[in-house]
Amino acid sequence: MRVNLTTRRSDHLSSSIGTVPISLTIKPACGLPGDYEFPTDSAALLRLLRRQTDLPDYVLQRFEAALLEPSGARLLGVELSESILTEIGYFID
Repeated sequence: MRVNLTTRRSDHLSSSIGTVPISLTIKPACGLPGDYEFPTDSAALLRLLRRQTDLPDYVLQRFEAALLEPSGARLLGVELSESILTEIGYFID
């Protein structure tokens, strides 16, 4: 499924040293409703994107740099498998 990923820093989440706590918003890229917020940190999100997507390194490097910005980071039209989306809780009833 193609999704848009948007992050914002989260002061309410705990994370490991050297990582940034973030709230990840997942939204279908096709414009259908279905926003989902997932608490995570920058290191875990980057590991997931490196393992589970075919995004080039330069895109992930730009995204990683944007994670440190106050405005957050966005990736549009990212292909994530249904199993990964289910694993992070996207399809919970």
